[in-house]
Amino acid sequence: MNSERIDRSVQTDERTEPVRPDVGAASGALRQVGLALVGAVALTAERADELAESLAGRGGMTKEEVRARIDEASARWRGDAVRIGERAGATLHNALRELGLVTREEWDELELRVAQLEHRLRLVENRPRPVP
Repeated sequence: MNSERIDRSVQTDERTEPVRPDVGAASGALRQVGLALVGAVALTAERADELAESLAGRGGMTKEEVRARIDEASARWRGDAVRIGERAGATLHNALRELGLVTREEWDELELRVAQLEHRLRLVENRPRPVP
């Protein structure tokens, strides 16, 4: 097992500033979800087996039992991440709705309706008038 420890509390990119945890509660929650997702994806089968061996030796459980718990936790985290993403999307949609903003889909639908009405109006205006 690799004895190096990697500090992932502040992620940086050569081109950007460090990610600051003090940008707000929502940002912090999203950052935690993102890090959890990265951690879940990065936990490969080999790494999970190494972790299971290590924990089984210390916890009095078999490697298979520990591996099953790791798999359950990973699946639960993935499900939680999806639900949090859906909830965040719904919250954002509701906030935009309260501000009076429309979605792109609603905008496109209204544009189509206006174009249809303009076309109908032109047809009515250009209709030949009956001679009295």
